[in-house]
Amino acid sequence: MSKPFSARNVVASLLLGTIPPRLSSRRLVALAEAFGIAEGTTRVALTRMVERGELINRAGIYELTGTLRERQDRQEASFAPLTRSWNGDWELFVITRGARHSSDRAALRKAFGHLHIAELRDGVWIRPNNLDPARLPSVQRLLAAQVDRWVGRPSVASQVVVGDLFETDSWANAARGLIDSMTSTEHSLEVNDHTALAPSFVLSAEVVRHLVADPRLPVELLPSDWPGEELRDRYGAYNKTYRAVLADFFAA
Repeated sequence: MSKPFSARNVVASLLLGTIPPRLSSRRLVALAEAFGIAEGTTRVALTRMVERGELINRAGIYELTGTLRERQDRQEASFAPLTRSWNGDWELFVITRGARHSSDRAALRKAFGHLHIAELRDGVWIRPNNLDPARLPSVQRLLAAQVDRWVGRPSVASQVVVGDLFETDSWANAARGLIDSMTSTEHSLEVNDHTALAPSFVLSAEVVRHLVADPRLPVELLPSDWPGEELRDRYGAYNKTYRAVLADFFAA
């Protein structure tokens, strides 16, 4: 079971799903109230998020900035991954020698995660070379400062490497569960039931997090029943219905 959403969770998730990511305090407070969060609690959360550099406040209109805005960029990329045809090559990243600060090591590990690059062994990270080199340029710059990049092919079957490193079975099983959950809750949204907004909001956030975690592997390395595209397509329809109900809720 998902843990309850805090005021910050509600604000961040709502703005992360809004293009461009800016909304009035009135709307942010209104949705938080649907989760049983008092107006004062939400306004305190907004103030603290501004102080932390997560939001900008322009006359009561709040907009994502900093790491949350970067997170939205990654999120949007997950809906239409920048992939290219795969020729069998893999990217190999070897951490350069020399002392590194702990914060640099932590930032590098996070960057590898954002680019879906898996740790083969200490200091060596890999993934199939099928993603657009221009993806997430700010993360690429961080990698360039700490690693050497090579391109080659593994001596063992690529499918075995994928199964061990990217946990494709776990991702696929969770994706199918989310597809079933969207199907079971969609009717409440279709009849414009405002009481369905909070649980649908939580489910939507779970789907987005899962899409961001999609390793975006070449089709040649995936099972024939891989649910990645189905999850994206189902979420697109689900989110359109959810957004229509949300707009009606705000109008009311």
